[in-house]
Amino acid sequence: MATTDIATSEEIDRRIEADDTARRLKRSAAAKQVGELATTRAELATQLDEVERQLGEVLADASDVLDIDELARFTNIPAADLTGWLTAHKPSRTNKKKKPSVTAPSTTTRRPSTVKAPTNGQASATPETAVPRTDTVATPERVTAGVT
Repeated sequence: MATTDIATSEEIDRRIEADDTARRLKRSAAAKQVGELATTRAELATQLDEVERQLGEVLADASDVLDIDELARFTNIPAADLTGWLTAHKPSRTNKKKKPSVTAPSTTTRRPSTVKAPTNGQASATPETAVPRTDTVATPERVTAGVT
């Protein structure tokens, strides 16, 4: 091969840039199209959710005068679809106050409990203090392991 056939550094740069430009444009166009389609899909999904919510509300409101099988017969809509919209419909919730969760009282603020003696006119005896038991089995002595 003759040295005159080899591309110069400038020609190599121009060819790479031209190749990269075409690839960059294709990548950019594909990414833009995916972004636009995903946005459209999200908007349509939101609209569909709203329509299904409205269908559920209408079905729930009409349930006292029209049952699912009857409605399916009148509309040619499968009963399974109607049932799905109805069961997906969540009735509006009432604003009930939440019950406070039960938690164990803090041990740092607890005071020792005192036993109240019946008030039958007699003076109460002072409570006895707890004494450790001496008749228990001896606890084994702790052995420290030598770790290096």
